[in-house]
Amino acid sequence: MAAFIGPGTVTTASKAGAEYGFALMWALLFSVLATLVLQEMAARLGLVTGRGLSQALRSSFESRFFTGMAVVLVVLAIGFGNAAYESGNISGASMGLAAITPWSTNIWALVVGGIAFSLLASGRYRVVERGLVILVVVMSAVFLATMLMVGPDLMAMAGGLTRPSLPAGSTLTVMALIGTTVVPYNLFLHSSAVREKWPESVPVDEALRESRRDSVLSIGLGGLITLSIVTTAAAAFFGTDIAFSAATISQQLEPLLGPAAKYFFAIGLLAAGLTSAITSPLAAAYAVSGALGWQADLSNRRFKIIWMLVLGSGMLAAALGTRPISAIMFAQAANGFLLPVVAVYLLYVMNSRRLLGDFRNRWRSNIVGVTVVVVVSGLGIFKLLQVFGLVG
Repeated sequence: MAAFIGPGTVTTASKAGAEYGFALMWALLFSVLATLVLQEMAARLGLVTGRGLSQALRSSFESRFFTGMAVVLVVLAIGFGNAAYESGNISGASMGLAAITPWSTNIWALVVGGIAFSLLASGRYRVVERGLVILVVVMSAVFLATMLMVGPDLMAMAGGLTRPSLPAGSTLTVMALIGTTVVPYNLFLHSSAVREKWPESVPVDEALRESRRDSVLSIGLGGLITLSIVTTAAAAFFGTDIAFSAATISQQLEPLLGPAAKYFFAIGLLAAGLTSAITSPLAAAYAVSGALGWQADLSNRRFKIIWMLVLGSGMLAAALGTRPISAIMFAQAANGFLLPVVAVYLLYVMNSRRLLGDFRNRWRSNIVGVTVVVVVSGLGIFKLLQVFGLVG
């Protein structure tokens, strides 16, 4: 759930509610269901084979060409993709601090990047990360309480959830909403993390049951919190004359917190951004190291170089003056474009009898996986056609 609620989720869900009301709720529902299915596949892969997704991709193809393509996918999609994502993480944290101090987001980007670097380099980031996660959870609880206070139109919400639509200009926002929920790098991270929580001493069937319960709980709660963010933004901005921007984004919490809303929002956004700024470079380092056959260890020199490059490029992009909301939306949309490629590779691996035996995908999982690929690919193609003026 903590991975769910980063600056990308807060900003993208806020923008969706502020500009389109409940019209894009269907994209959130689709994203949550897709996340449940794909994360279950990633966890099953890790628990059954003892390998992360990047390691499985490297060893699942007999052809050197396809093995090379798998390695290139991980390096480009996760390595370079996370660099763009990191820019959004640092911009989000900086946006929170800039709202309550005289310093600009450019200066705060360097400070936030420096803090993340120091924590990663020292190896003591986990202690701080736990404290930041608590702040994110508290902010999430406030969003839920605010949603109950504003009393959303339940009929309008139900209509948005069950009747898919694409209002004019909303395609990129839909891609971003999907990209901030079904995050490609989380598939790589989850397939590795489950092996630490459920070691080989735990029977596979038992580990799978427990991991599925964990996923349903955490992803379900994350989806509920995202829904509350969309709802509070719709109540604060949609159909009003208030412009949605970095300066006004905290107004959606004013029904509950009053004048203190901007300070609470700033601290929560800092926590969400800094937590993600730490974990995103690490996820990229684990994925790329596994794909290239390198040792995935915090003390390994090549492992360190990877996370330093991801963190450094994100910090540089944020410090050069990229508008925070634009940077975050771009990163989430990029995730949406990358998702179908990663999902295709995941589906290929999950249907391997050699790797998974009786634990390979059944037809239901394949149907949902293919649906995710088709929907996200269709949205991406539609957006490209719009860019080139071939559709309205």
